[in-house]
Amino acid sequence: MANINGQNVLYNKIDVLDKGYVRLEAITGRDLSTVNSARVSYDKKSFEFSERDKKLIRFLAKHNHTSPFRHAFVTFEVYAPLMIARQWWKYLVGSDHSGDDFFRDPFTAWNESSRRYVTEEPEFYLVLPHEWRSAPSNKKQGSGEPIKLEKGQEWTKKLLEVQTQGLELYEKALEDGICAEQARLFLPAYGLYVRWYWSASLQGVAHMLNQRLEHDAQKEFQMYAKAVYDVMIDNFPVSIEELVKYAEKGENNN
Repeated sequence: MANINGQNVLYNKIDVLDKGYVRLEAITGRDLSTVNSARVSYDKKSFEFSERDKKLIRFLAKHNHTSPFRHAFVTFEVYAPLMIARQWWKYLVGSDHSGDDFFRDPFTAWNESSRRYVTEEPEFYLVLPHEWRSAPSNKKQGSGEPIKLEKGQEWTKKLLEVQTQGLELYEKALEDGICAEQARLFLPAYGLYVRWYWSASLQGVAHMLNQRLEHDAQKEFQMYAKAVYDVMIDNFPVSIEELVKYAEKGENNN
């Protein structure tokens, strides 16, 4: 149990992959925030969450009354490989231009550490031999079944060699006086861990979860989405249940 902004939060930080994590930095509001923002039209306010309030949230979600879900906010600190960060970034860029009005939400923010200024020790996501997946046979994106362990061992070794060489060149360039913003070109990009803050309304978070908890989302992103879901369901149990419907998707996504 952690205390965030004076409120008790069950999950504060959840580890993901080999070195990554999702951490709840700040939270504003609860399910009751959604209820009261909806009832303010009638100059009504609830002080304790009730079954009646739960029914109201269900009604709002079912009938696409979206604005009440934008009065609760969360901020996450995320540490993830760049390949995940760039997919996640789409929810900031596209949130104000979504074709689905229910998930149109301009109230999002993103601030990321920059290797133009930061020269902390680079870390990379190293895929273990049993984690390599085959290409799917019926579509151009996504992944299929795990490859044979012997082949996985071979590709883990090759990936580690590339990461080690890139890190050595990066460090040598810095030692030779090359500026950090150019030296970083030697770092293998997609597996490089980056750190950022992501702030979004309850509605904006639900949009990300609905897409990235799907079975056809990249498995590594699914793992981060599951971590965010675990934090959110503890803090907004009714709203997230109604907006995301994760139970219907199943928890054994591949």
